[in-house]
Amino acid sequence: MKAYIHTSVLLEETVRLLAPRAQNELMIDANIGEGGHSFEFLSRFESSALKVVGIDADSEILDIAKKRLLQFGDRIHFYSGWSHDFFAGYPSELKRPDIILFDLGVSLFHYNNSGRGFSFNKDEFLDMRLDVSGGVTAADLLARLPERELADLLYNNAGERYSRRIASLIVNERQTHTITTTSALAGLVQKAVPASYRHGPIHPATRTFQALRIAVNGELSRLPALLEGALRVLEPGGRLGVISFHSLEDRIVKNFFKAMNKNCTCPENAPICKCEGRRSVNLLIKKGITAGKDEIERNPPSRSARLRVAEKVLDEDGQ
Repeated sequence: MKAYIHTSVLLEETVRLLAPRAQNELMIDANIGEGGHSFEFLSRFESSALKVVGIDADSEILDIAKKRLLQFGDRIHFYSGWSHDFFAGYPSELKRPDIILFDLGVSLFHYNNSGRGFSFNKDEFLDMRLDVSGGVTAADLLARLPERELADLLYNNAGERYSRRIASLIVNERQTHTITTTSALAGLVQKAVPASYRHGPIHPATRTFQALRIAVNGELSRLPALLEGALRVLEPGGRLGVISFHSLEDRIVKNFFKAMNKNCTCPENAPICKCEGRRSVNLLIKKGITAGKDEIERNPPSRSARLRVAEKVLDEDGQ
């Protein structure tokens, strides 16, 4: 098995748009994973003395990144934890970042090597946590959630059209059997959906697994505050890049950038403008960048990726 199984998506586009423009810039790789993006930035911009702080909530994958990036010495530092916590308590000893990158995708490492039940292709315990030090597992949600809440979770997080049928069968099944493995859950979904759905273009359990993973890790609920925290600490003139992998995620990023790009960012019902009409960011990409045909053929997970980049204009206080 090769050392690194995840291929970074939209790599060339990300490097081009977030490349340092001065000496001694600081980049925050806020979801470093196996370190693919950071490796490229550190390799290509050695002469500009770019430094990187890599963050990940998963201590196991962070250890992989540490070994991969060991050659860069003190140009790379690491933070084990959630990015929103890092930005909320931004270390006073660090200069403000000039570049921030979010790759919001879940690494192939988690599907193939983590053993935490991210994939229905392996029979594993339904954990799905990125940070295994706390929080609820997917098995916990399946055991505890009322039927209506479970159905809403499947629909709201993944657009599962048969969410109510799936939730009903899960709640009925758990009266007599605990649902704790990927094979058990995938089998229930197969039973719950129509035959035409079982034999469709994607596995019928795909959206159910996605919805549970998003809920377990708070991927959508954390994102607005995460973006706000990152933009707050970003140096004026710095760039914030976000790679998303599904429409709900991308919509949050798109709407956040759009709101920050307005001359007035006050709520529509505000009687008086308090922001004084100061635009916070300029959009460097209007519709986002998606992978081309060649990249999709080389790296199929890139087919759903979209990169958006904004350049910060001013701090909230206008400085």
